Amino acid sequence: MAVKVLILEDNPVARSFLCRVVRESFSDAITITEAGDLESARRHVALTGGAQGLHGTDPFKLILVDLELPDGNGMELLAELGAYPATKIVTTLYSDDDHLFPALQCGADGYLLKEDRFEVLVEELQKIVRGQPPLSPAIARRLLTHFRHGTGGGDTPAPDSGFMPAASFTTSRPVPIEKQPDHERLTPRESEVLTYLSKGFTIKEIASLMGIKWFTVNDHIKSIYKKLNVSSRAEAAVLASKQGLV
Repeated sequence: MAVKVLILEDNPVARSFLCRVVRESFSDAITITEAGDLESARRHVALTGGAQGLHGTDPFKLILVDLELPDGNGMELLAELGAYPATKIVTTLYSDDDHLFPALQCGADGYLLKEDRFEVLVEELQKIVRGQPPLSPAIARRLLTHFRHGTGGGDTPAPDSGFMPAASFTTSRPVPIEKQPDHERLTPRESEVLTYLSKGFTIKEIASLMGIKWFTVNDHIKSIYKKLNVSSRAEAAVLASKQGLV
């Protein structure tokens, strides 16, 4: 089954460019749905089960969201899709803090600048399969500078980073392992994924070993993090070892 991608971009030229970037980034079969405004994007999302991605309908697995749109701001859609089972990435021309941090707070899993070269954007999107956040180089530097200086680090909540087992946008401390409550039981598939994560395999490697799509591995990782109440690969590995989960 092809991986479903939604691209929300009002500029036809930019939208075509992003379509090429997506197709070049992944080896899986891709089905791209294009939307030029928020209303169109909402209709497409509704057809895949609504903001929760329910009803057994095959949801989008990757959503690219522009911020400035004819009928509103892309952050509105990000906020609405907080529980939607997709990797959500902002694609914009804005690199300032006033756009970056609110987007992350609204649930963006990555932040790419459309002005970057085609090759750079492809490389950044490919980081998804390696369990890394897709961030334009300029954005990564801005984040590092921001948190190194301690400006706002304690007040900026981290987004739901489903595909980022080794990274976090927040400087807050993880919850101590010894204080973790009883955990929801992992499925056999989730236990298998957790075992591979603990051994240092990348998402792409896990997908190959298990004979499944890497987007499916992402889904398992999101579920594992939620059940174990952790937010990184390291926390999951330590907890798995201490609790005898793998």
